[in-house]
Amino acid sequence: MPKRRVHVAAAAIFNDQGQVLIARRPSIADQGGLWEFPGGKLAPYETGLEALRRELREELGISIQRAQPLIRVHHEYPDKHILLDVWETHDFEGEPWGREGQAVRWVNPDDLGRYAFPAANGPIIRAVTLPHDYLITGEASDEDEFDRKLERALVEDDIKLVQLRAHDLDESAYRARAERALAKCREHGASLILNCSLETFRAVNADGLHLPSRELMALTHRPIEEGKWLAASTHNDEQLAQAQRLGCDFATLSPVRETPSHPGAVTIGWHDLQQMVEEVTMPVYALGGTSRDDGDRARAVGAQGIASIREFWR
Repeated sequence: MPKRRVHVAAAAIFNDQGQVLIARRPSIADQGGLWEFPGGKLAPYETGLEALRRELREELGISIQRAQPLIRVHHEYPDKHILLDVWETHDFEGEPWGREGQAVRWVNPDDLGRYAFPAANGPIIRAVTLPHDYLITGEASDEDEFDRKLERALVEDDIKLVQLRAHDLDESAYRARAERALAKCREHGASLILNCSLETFRAVNADGLHLPSRELMALTHRPIEEGKWLAASTHNDEQLAQAQRLGCDFATLSPVRETPSHPGAVTIGWHDLQQMVEEVTMPVYALGGTSRDDGDRARAVGAQGIASIREFWR
């Protein structure tokens, strides 16, 4: 007998302090007592956004003015298949309160791990915690130039997620650069992901590890502990599926468009990117020929945002 399918619209609602709103499920409800992102089931005639507007008026007494797609999560429970259609909003009217008697709370995104959520909410928590812009570092003639470019990106572009990519450096030089980059990222409230050996990653103790696609496909289990970001480069459905099997927290998918460094390369395009992202339950950044101007488009087709060297490494 096929499982019943449940389509739910949910919201990551942010206030001016960057906190996100969560609500506690009633004790008599399915998975009662757990925390969740507010929302509810779609009526037969509703789109996800229409259902979200209605549910938030009924549950919280607020009116959504503008919202953007955040992530769509498919999750299998023993008795049902659930699709969580999650939207992000910073633009609403009213002060949210539990109109149905439920507890509500504003929480810093980094503190969400302290709360018990249904299993299907894991990818949403990662999407809420991750920024929408992802800098991959590029070339620098020397360490002073590297430091200047990183400082500019962190301050002027307000970058909060950085991958240190430096294939031209040997292990010792990479480690020295990583230690300086980590200190600078911590100073500006950004997370640093290292694209390096496992040994160097453990020595530096950065915020996460990036797996190139070749290493990704060779692994059989997650190489680092939970609590650190694990990211991966992917270029097709097979690699995306492998990233999910390993428990990667997020991935890049490329090339979306042709780039000057790879003219004539076969590209994914926005339509196929949407189809590929729909098959996985983790945040995915669109990479390759993308700029900040593509941010809304990337999110509209299901991506977390955009990743880029050229756009941010100036």
